[in-house]
Amino acid sequence: MKNVHLILLPAIFVLAFTGANAQIIHLDTLTNWRRAFKTGLNINQAAFSGNWKGGGVTSFGFNTFMNVKANFKKGKVSWDNEVDMLYGMVNNEGQGYRKTQDRIFIDTKYGRQISKKWNLFVAVNMLSQFAKGYKYIKDVNGVEQGQLISDSFAPTFITSTLGAEYQPVSYFKMRFSPVAPRLTLLANNDGRYSAVDPAEPYGVPVGESSRFEAYAFQMMADFDKDLATNLHLKCRYVLFANYRTFEMNKVDHRVDLNLTASVNKFINVSIGGIFLYDFDQDASPQYSQAFSLGVAYSIQNYSDKE
Repeated sequence: MKNVHLILLPAIFVLAFTGANAQIIHLDTLTNWRRAFKTGLNINQAAFSGNWKGGGVTSFGFNTFMNVKANFKKGKVSWDNEVDMLYGMVNNEGQGYRKTQDRIFIDTKYGRQISKKWNLFVAVNMLSQFAKGYKYIKDVNGVEQGQLISDSFAPTFITSTLGAEYQPVSYFKMRFSPVAPRLTLLANNDGRYSAVDPAEPYGVPVGESSRFEAYAFQMMADFDKDLATNLHLKCRYVLFANYRTFEMNKVDHRVDLNLTASVNKFINVSIGGIFLYDFDQDASPQYSQAFSLGVAYSIQNYSDKE
């Protein structure tokens, strides 16, 4: 009976949303602002009786996201703002709770149009996380032990950029920033992140709490569009290169991708992932992937059909 709540929980959340429309569009042609709010909750679980002979581990997990956009456009002046947050965790019997997804991305950009498809801009963005992260390894007795590799808002990357943006259509844009200083913040960097690097975790020397890369280049590409009815793709690619330490193997690459399909107006299926190559974190590429079924809700004051 202790697993009954795990079996019923997904149904409870689905029923809670059956009184709401999954997407609401309130067209407002009188404002210079395009606003959009999206949020969702996905749940996955498995439960087994004590005498189940097929094998398996009782588990419960979830991931939730929120994306907010507020973009202003009047004449040649634009001001774009976005908050993109994601968090997920799973509780496997015998292992306890473990984080599966964690992202905080905030971006604000002021631009001025110089042609039909090009803008000059200045922008600031922040990339961080909500909770502690661990690397799990087995000790001599075969018991998994967690080694701290990150913490709340540690690391935090703050990048200010100046450059030109190419936007041929409303759902795709690419920024080129020859001036892109970045600040890396790492609180309580007293050696506790030795599982990342014993001397310079995330490029920050032990004993220091920050690293400033004054001379750098950044390129960012963003794609956010309905590919078909009930199928949406959101993808962001970021390249970052420090001029002072420029080598091909030290150029950072990050791709955040999420594909969402609406089963009906209440239920959606999504698959997403992150690909990351950052030499200051690891000499090898990193990736994460998640598949989920859940509910989503969105509201905006414009139509995506362009």
